[in-house]
Amino acid sequence: MTDALFDVSGTVVLVSGGSRGIGLAIAKAFLSRGAKVIITGRNEDTLRAACDAVTPAPFAMTYQPCDVADTDAISACVDAVIADHGRIDTLVNCAGINKRMPALDYTPEDFDRIIDTNLRGAFFMAQTVGRQMVKQGSGSQINIGSLSTYGSLAQVAPYGMSKSALSSMTRVMALEWGRHGVRVNEVAPGFILTDLTGKLWSDPNLQAWNKTVTPMGRMGAVEDLIGAAIFLASPAAAFLTGQVIRVDGGASAGINWPIDGEFTVELRD
Repeated sequence: MTDALFDVSGTVVLVSGGSRGIGLAIAKAFLSRGAKVIITGRNEDTLRAACDAVTPAPFAMTYQPCDVADTDAISACVDAVIADHGRIDTLVNCAGINKRMPALDYTPEDFDRIIDTNLRGAFFMAQTVGRQMVKQGSGSQINIGSLSTYGSLAQVAPYGMSKSALSSMTRVMALEWGRHGVRVNEVAPGFILTDLTGKLWSDPNLQAWNKTVTPMGRMGAVEDLIGAAIFLASPAAAFLTGQVIRVDGGASAGINWPIDGEFTVELRD
């Protein structure tokens, strides 16, 4: 049984950073539900391989090479999508990079590279697509945020800064574009296992720590983000904008102590 409330079939979905990881999982989810999906990324070979690996249902997934740090590339990408499809119904703003090191060690080049992709690139992708959405009088933008907007993490200062700014950007654009029928929301993943984070999370100490701080007691998978993305793009979220949906297994619910069993403290006057 299908429910029209969550129907995204026939919609045009552009996924920035869609050649791998979270972006690819979300792109494939839209494709399997009948959307016309276009993925972007810097490496054309990776994009082509991602598209070739999926089964069209009923459309083929296509790609547009685009480095979001290059505003000219963004304009060319969005223009090509509009030329092919006439509209963009959903933007998933997922392109992002990270480099882990102490705050004292980042060079200006490291800092600029992260900010240019995660924040500047996200802004101008959202702005360029937003112009089309305002023109057509409808659209949904979904920015991929981070658990770091709930609580800061050490040794990822520029990344955390970029994602915190992305949350502010989400709210501002929701305020400005709502009257034009354009909704802007954020999905903030928790600790998600991907090809790029697999080495980091192979550390047994980190695995044990994650089970402590995540109430659901496991790593997140890229597939865990699909439901939130489909919901935000669908008619079910027609009156929802400017919000953050945290898909983090409860990690942002509070501070989870590594305590087992009951501890009773008797208070006396």
